[in-house]
Amino acid sequence: MCSNYVPVSRRDRLLAFFGVVRERDDEPVDTWPLGLAPFIRLAQDGSGFERVVDDGIFGLLPQFATELAFGRRTYNARSETVDRLPSFRDAWARGQRCVIPCEAIYEPNWESGECVRWAIHQEGFVPFGVAGIWAPWRHPDGREVLSFAMLTVNADDHPLMRRFHRPEDEKRMVVILEPEDYGNWLTCRVRDAPAYFRAWDRPLLAQASPLPPRAPKAGSVRTVRPPPPRTGDLF
Repeated sequence: MCSNYVPVSRRDRLLAFFGVVRERDDEPVDTWPLGLAPFIRLAQDGSGFERVVDDGIFGLLPQFATELAFGRRTYNARSETVDRLPSFRDAWARGQRCVIPCEAIYEPNWESGECVRWAIHQEGFVPFGVAGIWAPWRHPDGREVLSFAMLTVNADDHPLMRRFHRPEDEKRMVVILEPEDYGNWLTCRVRDAPAYFRAWDRPLLAQASPLPPRAPKAGSVRTVRPPPPRTGDLF
């Protein structure tokens, strides 16, 4: 699972690594459920397979949601049930898949007996794309709001991700896509999309990255750059 991550929000990195053009240029910041962050989807029907980047709420809002706070519990979607759970099944059935560009994700490590936040990223701070689903939602004031959720898979046997969350909890990790699969993930048939539900088997770097003295509230942001990894933290 992932409830806190650093999105790719700079124009040059979105273009270089994901092939999309963003008009605004922001510094990467910590994003929590209900926070606003970029996600990549297909353009409107009739425009071919062009990809666009939009800002959306981290926490998918189905049409029946009555308030933004619903997204506090829908920021991750289990790959095993995304096609069945009411919160996600309509977006899944409509093929509303997206790529969520990440500089790093955070997970809680309990090996010390206390919860310690760890930053997880690729070598060289190369960004990566997480598989997700997205949906439009009508705010009570009439505005259309976009939202998204990250897809997750079991990670009980993953050499790194099995180290996170409480010992008694199932281990989960987000679905990280190969860069060459971004286009196929966005355009493939719904029945073919589960082929991408697999644990990431490339090297990842991880290091403890404690919260600041005062943790941000949901939806707030804090500028961050993950620290360089220590020797031996390659998985």
